[in-house]
Amino acid sequence: MTSTVLVAGSANLDFVVRAAHVPAPGETVLGREFRTFPGGKGANQAVACARAGGADTRMLLALGNDDFARPIEASLIDAGVQLHTVRDVQLSTGTAFICLSDDAENAITVAPGANMALTPEHLPSLDGVQWLLLQLETLLETVLAYARAAHAAGVKVALNAAPAQVLPAELLALLDMLIVNEGELDVVAGNPPDLATGLSRLDVPCVIVTLGARGCLARNEGHTLLQPAFSISPLDTTAAGDTFCGTLVAALARGQALQHALLAASAASALACTRLGAQSSIPDHAEVSALLADASRVPGADAHAALAAWCAL
Repeated sequence: MTSTVLVAGSANLDFVVRAAHVPAPGETVLGREFRTFPGGKGANQAVACARAGGADTRMLLALGNDDFARPIEASLIDAGVQLHTVRDVQLSTGTAFICLSDDAENAITVAPGANMALTPEHLPSLDGVQWLLLQLETLLETVLAYARAAHAAGVKVALNAAPAQVLPAELLALLDMLIVNEGELDVVAGNPPDLATGLSRLDVPCVIVTLGARGCLARNEGHTLLQPAFSISPLDTTAAGDTFCGTLVAALARGQALQHALLAASAASALACTRLGAQSSIPDHAEVSALLADASRVPGADAHAALAAWCAL
């Protein structure tokens, strides 16, 4: 039976300018080319989940009644995502303004718009859903309500705690999986002195910390798993974390073990960093499979040892 993932969260239209470097406070930088891309953490993760294959993907999102909504909907539908759309005529579709530097770093400012219109009563039926994937670009009270409903229905709940904020204990208690980067771990775990302490402070069955170009670290039911990153020359890191999250949950939904899911998610994230844009950069199942089939590119024992040493494990 095909598994189903429901992603509930944000959808934005990204306005991207490329420049030599990200401006410092008070600095004006002369940029180069300008493009728009469908984005938003929730929508990016839904596209990644759908393109990973093996799981039906649905998304609950809120959009304005404006032209910005059209490319977002088209991108999601093209990826094979089934939409549950809340249309708000008073708020504009969410937007993000991104400066992308030549060294693949970015600075992002989000105007959430209609994303803030998602409320608890908008959650669709969870019948047949195996995983609910959430982020924090919508109201925290809405995220909590969705997690509460899914937990009560026996649906597994994954939260990507981004953008970072302090989380209530009630929300953490409802999670099956928490995905954070290093900065988000600092906020959620109360500025721990090291990774191990941060992980130990979070009472969630599975916690995954993404470590950028180093890879990722997971603590699952008391066991530690490591996945070194694939070696790439990055062009644009926008949506790399979202690609990781969506690919990971899709792999788990189709019954793969966590270690293999981490490998697939890392491969997809690496490929996304070699392309421009958010959803436009997310690879499909065939591309990820081709990368995993190339033994020369899959991180080996030396990479695992180096990551373990850096994590002080």
